Amino acid sequence: MSNLARNPVALGIAALVLVILAAATFAIVPETQQAVVYRLAQPIRIVNRYQAGQPIGQSDAGLIVRVPFLDRITFVDKRVLDLDLENTQVLSSDQLRLNVGAFARFRIVDPRLMLATAGTEDGVANQLRPLFASTLRNELGKVPFSALLSPERTQVMDAIQTSLDRRAHRYGVEIVDVRIKEAELPEGTPLESALRRMQTARQQEAITITAEGQRQARIVQADADATASRIYAQSFGKDADFYDFYRAMQSYRRTFGADGSADGRGATQIILSPNNSYLREFEGRGR
Repeated sequence: MSNLARNPVALGIAALVLVILAAATFAIVPETQQAVVYRLAQPIRIVNRYQAGQPIGQSDAGLIVRVPFLDRITFVDKRVLDLDLENTQVLSSDQLRLNVGAFARFRIVDPRLMLATAGTEDGVANQLRPLFASTLRNELGKVPFSALLSPERTQVMDAIQTSLDRRAHRYGVEIVDVRIKEAELPEGTPLESALRRMQTARQQEAITITAEGQRQARIVQADADATASRIYAQSFGKDADFYDFYRAMQSYRRTFGADGSADGRGATQIILSPNNSYLREFEGRGR
């Protein structure tokens, strides 16, 4: 030992060997990373694996020990990652061609499966992008364009997320969220044609609503007339003289223009004797 201490070159080599051995034995796993440990190219364990609802600071992150020169560590991001999809051509259920921009957020929940199927985080994003586009076309092809402009838009995005999540499990990925950034009609003739079809559809819808309103109005009017007739009949049964008097007053009102119907233009003059039967109600009930 004393000889080694007197030989600085040997001391430096020994220190270097210790550093290399320590570096090959110990590793630090960050809180934001998952570590897959391979031994002779075979995965043997996962350190700091994502677990839903796990409190911060209670994970397996930190210093780990491995077999030097036999174990290899591959790090996989534990955080939520983004997947953008720009200018995707979609055909809606009402045969409108749309340019749709969307994005999804995903998390790697099975890093061992992800590394075996995609290799890297960029690789899994490249695998998910065509699946995302296909799912977007399938789900938006089931709804009209107007659904993307209404509260139904949320249900459409939920359906896209559920379908994409089911297909992404093969890569060890969980889809956290899906959002449609924009959905626009292409400029030019297709846009003008689509606007005309939308205008025609709204006009037809307005005609249908108006016809239904008129039908309901006729039903209400018929019900009101039936109710009025029933009330008149009940009144006539209780007091026939009063009913005759009331009907006579209505007739006088229209005949003599008391309701404003006679405006003096071409009005007919009526000459009746005082004892005419038409005027009998003016004599009162004591006639």
